[in-house]
Parts: sequence; structure tokens; C-alpha cells
Amino acid sequence: MSAVLDHLEPGDVLTYGEVAQEAGYPGGARAVGQFLKHNTGFPWWRIVNSKGRLAPGHETAQRQLLESEGVAIKDGHVVAMR
Repeated sequence: MSAVLDHLEPGDVLTYGEVAQEAGYPGGARAVGQFLKHNTGFPWWRIVNSKGRLAPGHETAQRQLLESEGVAIKDGHVVAMR
């Protein structure tokens, strides 16, 4: 997973499932969430749920970080993803 996360650039947004798939763990979306929860050195703000929703409890910080990278947010969801 770290290889996938390390290659994300500003403005890239993926779902937890997409990260898992690209890392070779299809169906491992929850594992990606746990990985990010325990490994803070990765760009967690660039990962959203399958509907593009921002992380509950972290919406303000995630919104600010994504908008600073040029990502459009509307009603707590990413408007368009990578």
C-alpha cells in the first residue's frame, strides 16, 4: 500500500478500494483505512470512500488540504477524482 500512496501527487484522489486494488489487495479497502490510521506519514487526505465522501470527523482538515491542492469539494464530497 505504501508504494501506491507514495506515488500520489497533489490533486490526486483515490478511494480506499482503488488503493487496495492497485496495491494487489482487491477487496482490502478496510485494510487501507487501518493502514492510514496507524501510519501517519502518508497523504491520508487524498483517500476518500467509494462515494467520494470526506473522512467523518476529519472533514474540515481534509477539505482544506484537498482544496489547497485544487480539488473541488461540494457537500462533503469530492466533485471529481483522478
